[in-house]
Amino acid sequence: MSNVLNPDQTESKPLNTELETPTLETAAEQEAPSLETTPNPEAAEAQPAEAQATAEAAPQEASTPSADEIDLNSDLNSMDFGAVLESFENEQAAEAAAQSFDDTHVVTGTVIKLTDKHVVVDIGMKSEGLIPIEQVLDHNQQPKVNPGESIEVIIEREEAEGGYLLSYEKALRMRVWDTIEAAANSKTPVQGIVAGRVKGGLTVDIGIKAFLPGSQLEVRPVRNLDAYIGQPIEVRVIKLNKKRGNVVVSRKEILEEEQASKRSETLEHLEEGSILTGTVKNLTDYGAFVDLGGIDGLLHITDMSWGRLTHPRDLVNVGDEIQVKVLKFDRDKQRVSLGFKQLTPDPWLDAAERYPVGAHVRGRVLSVTDYGAFVELEQGIEGLVHVSEMTWSKRMKHPSKLVKPGDEVETVVLSVNPTDRRISLGMKQLQENPWESLTDKYPAGATVEGRVRNLTDFGAFIEIEDGIDGLVHVSNLSWTKRVKHPSEVLKKGEKVRAVVLGVEPENRRLSLGIKQLEPDVWDTFFAQHRVGDVVHGKVLRTAQFGAFIEIAEGVEGLCHVSEATDQDGVPVKLEQGDEHDFKIIKMNADEKKVGLSIRAVGEEASRADVEAYKAPVSSSTTTLGDLVNWKRDQ
Repeated sequence: MSNVLNPDQTESKPLNTELETPTLETAAEQEAPSLETTPNPEAAEAQPAEAQATAEAAPQEASTPSADEIDLNSDLNSMDFGAVLESFENEQAAEAAAQSFDDTHVVTGTVIKLTDKHVVVDIGMKSEGLIPIEQVLDHNQQPKVNPGESIEVIIEREEAEGGYLLSYEKALRMRVWDTIEAAANSKTPVQGIVAGRVKGGLTVDIGIKAFLPGSQLEVRPVRNLDAYIGQPIEVRVIKLNKKRGNVVVSRKEILEEEQASKRSETLEHLEEGSILTGTVKNLTDYGAFVDLGGIDGLLHITDMSWGRLTHPRDLVNVGDEIQVKVLKFDRDKQRVSLGFKQLTPDPWLDAAERYPVGAHVRGRVLSVTDYGAFVELEQGIEGLVHVSEMTWSKRMKHPSKLVKPGDEVETVVLSVNPTDRRISLGMKQLQENPWESLTDKYPAGATVEGRVRNLTDFGAFIEIEDGIDGLVHVSNLSWTKRVKHPSEVLKKGEKVRAVVLGVEPENRRLSLGIKQLEPDVWDTFFAQHRVGDVVHGKVLRTAQFGAFIEIAEGVEGLCHVSEATDQDGVPVKLEQGDEHDFKIIKMNADEKKVGLSIRAVGEEASRADVEAYKAPVSSSTTTLGDLVNWKRDQ
């Protein structure tokens, strides 16, 4: 061997010795039994021949270099021994570190490649190391390292199937731990980026992954934590465990301190009547909460606009910066009432001047109710068009048949009441009033034709044209018949003729009569009879004070009980259906009343008797006494 190896390489024996030590020990163990077998021939003979041959050959193999050893020694001739030694020592140190699994020892490696699950790293050992891929992903799930880059890791353990499990997070934690620990002790905020969502909160990358509980994100509870992912954030370290590598951070503490500082500054100049700028933080059905700088104020929906709002979102949104006026401030309870509409003048102050009665104005229909429609003339000014002011026709069932929300309409101002903040508007006033020309069109006494539209207890409504109804009172249905309900004479939908009795355009009334189509029997009777006439009549009905007598068709007279006696003063009993002669003792054409008497029939001659007496007597000197004597003779 001496004539093959370089004499200068005798110093490399420690390296080769360490590598060949197991072979020498094995050889020594194999020689030992052969020495002990000399006293015992039987035991020696019992050994297999192959084992003896191996034992004899072992010293010879140790003394004779193999072909591989010759090639290794040949390579050493061309290499720097110092470099070889340094490489060997580094390899031994790495192996020693891997075997000890010291989680505080940081090793620098080179990224070889990235797979779906691991980052493969060359750490200068016999096998590569693997880092779980999730340890090197940013908040966008993109790797933060590339092949060829240097990376610091900690060797956690050697895997049974080969290779080493590495930790990038632990190495990173070792580098930044001192900084984080100092920030925790001094309560100094640290910058980070929200990396992702975990159970109960978020993870924040502050050099290492820290846990941010959901309750520590904002001053108020947050529903959507995912919206913060990828956002830069300032947090404070509130708990850390170096042994376990756990770090808990809070953003709420920083916000509360800032809020307390702003609150103190705001309270110094906060007073009723002051105008401040704030940010809308939250919306409710009844208003909006505005951050004035560390203290929140309530902007009620009634103080948001002079007009009508269905919801605060119609005017503002969360995050809007608005100017508000402090209406009320309770310093003890730190409650602030705000107003937005108070920044502009009340439009009702000069509404009467800007909207005079009779003016034509345009507006937008805001809402429709059973009794009318509300029309917005401007921001904060609304007027009501009552259902009765929408059309001249009385047949409209609901305002929604004419207008709907959002319609642009033209109206006429009917009245303005700034105190009650009310404006009455009209739409029918823009159309021709059919009642104004009704007198000329349908004068009193004119005959009209129409259809019975409705029946009531007091009469019947007859439509003579669209939107024009006339009333036939129950008393104007018949001259002779006592009508209790119009249904006794008319039917709904029936086409009838009537006479115009009167027109009241201002009250939109048209009076009609049906019985007036025929002559009035009373007028005929009063024209043909006078007091003193004797008429024949039939008892219709009786009462305690007398009896009602039909003396002509549709004409009734009253015979008082005091007049129901004969010539001798004996009472005459009047029964329904009885017929008698009666003398007319009273007539009232206006009231259509006739007074009758049985007693008076015998006291004076009737007009018939007078005419009968005059017929045979030609003397013009006939006296009343002659007539009485003639009557007695008869």
